[in-house]
Amino acid sequence: MIGSTLLLHLLLASIAGAVPANERRSARPSCKRPETAVQSTAVTIPSSQAATASSPPVVSSDPGPGPIVVTPFLPGSSGTGPAPPVASSPVASSPIAPSSVASSPVAPSSVAPSSVISSAVPSAPSSVSPPRTSGTGGVSPPVASPGAPPSGYRNVLYFTNWCVEPFKDQWTVLRGVYGANYQPADIPADKVTHLLYSFADIAADGEVISSDPWSDTQRQYPGDSSQAGNAYGCVKQLYALKKQNRQLKLILSIGGWTWSPKFVPVAATDAGRQRFATSAIKLMHDWGFDGIDIDWEYPSNAQEAANFVALLKTCREELDKHAAQYAPGYHFALTIACPAGPTHYQNMDLRGMDPYVDAWHLMAYDYAGSWDTTTGHQANLFPDPSNPEATKFSTEAALAYYLGQGIRSDKIVLGLPLYGRSFLNTDGIGKPYQGIGQGSIEPGVWHYKVLPRAGAVEVFDQTAGALYSYDSSSRELVTYDNVQSANFKADYLLNKKLGGAVFWEAAGDRKGEGSLVGALASKMGTLDPTQNLLNYPNSQYANIKNNLA
Repeated sequence: MIGSTLLLHLLLASIAGAVPANERRSARPSCKRPETAVQSTAVTIPSSQAATASSPPVVSSDPGPGPIVVTPFLPGSSGTGPAPPVASSPVASSPIAPSSVASSPVAPSSVAPSSVISSAVPSAPSSVSPPRTSGTGGVSPPVASPGAPPSGYRNVLYFTNWCVEPFKDQWTVLRGVYGANYQPADIPADKVTHLLYSFADIAADGEVISSDPWSDTQRQYPGDSSQAGNAYGCVKQLYALKKQNRQLKLILSIGGWTWSPKFVPVAATDAGRQRFATSAIKLMHDWGFDGIDIDWEYPSNAQEAANFVALLKTCREELDKHAAQYAPGYHFALTIACPAGPTHYQNMDLRGMDPYVDAWHLMAYDYAGSWDTTTGHQANLFPDPSNPEATKFSTEAALAYYLGQGIRSDKIVLGLPLYGRSFLNTDGIGKPYQGIGQGSIEPGVWHYKVLPRAGAVEVFDQTAGALYSYDSSSRELVTYDNVQSANFKADYLLNKKLGGAVFWEAAGDRKGEGSLVGALASKMGTLDPTQNLLNYPNSQYANIKNNLA
């Protein structure tokens, strides 16, 4: 049931209309409520047990207007301890681009807002899409009518080809690629409807190419042979996953923050667009995938916006031709990553793009970070007029714009971060800070699975629909989502009749209890049952062509 606070937000939003929304400034892409604070009693865990108590408290998904009952995870619960800091990959760069340290004087103020609900964290050591069809040729449940809930929600997960690398060893140092040691086998495949494999690169002539052949098709996993002509690496592992989980569709994501400038010249000509589309589809077929995703961040003017529409049109036409030749009756997906910042989405021809797009993955995160002069929520649903510095952008404003441009609600998929952004030397949310500290992805960026940090207190801000943690001793604030805020967002997307959720990125999530991907799968209930495709008769890889037989 949707909490009364969320219902109030939705009512007020319908009256007030849109307000400015945020930008996704990096590659991928608590506010005060006076006199309404309710604080829970801190729970202390003995230091001998603290190392295993790294998961956040379990909280109600429907906070309502009153106190939230908080039950901390006990020692032995799931979740991993803090991981060593890692560098971003210059070979296959993460959508989270390296952040510069933004520093500003810290103004004196009270420590942490008192107008929010907090929970103590124990210390621990440091126009309309074509109908989708099944892989067997049958037609899937029809696409929902405008404004109606979808027949099955999308639970979409980004998986990067650099996350499989170890944190740091001799080989990764030589290659300049540091990962999270997160493997295809770690993916919660039974809870995911679409896996966005990121990222393919773009050559100067427009050809879509592997960004890391070693990770994509060459790396040997246990049980692999060395037979020539086969695909290995992530491609083989992911194909095996989709055989076991027929609702899991593999989508080739192209571009990302680092390589987005390459779209500009390629999309500007008929030849470039044709080369892009045909090569992307060839790579999709060779690897045994079910569609393509375009992550262009971002068209910057009207001409580039028109070129983006033309690129999508070419891709849609070529995907349909490919289906007619190799998979009659099957619908290959075409999706995009789309911005939540007005300076970006206002530059895009959303109405022109929509007829070719199956799903809009709204990057509803990176609303705050090292580029700002104050701390802020990085993924808040709503603005907070009482603390505008903490909510410079909001998901509600972005969503209002997309809907106003005629995009059907069930085609919009709400983005959630599986990472947090940190701010040092600050007195609270919406306050000045100095420095961003370390991180498990890059400076100032922490995987969700290692949050909250030792000694921090998690604070859920019902006004903004967002969460952060704050350590009054170290004066570090981290903005991120946990199970509580993710469930709040699930209620929001269900109420708004959105198409589902999309997460950046898999390596940041907890396994089992505490998983945000799992929380959304449970909350949404009926997931998109559309089957994947298994037959790729023209793949250049013998084992993909033969279904790993």
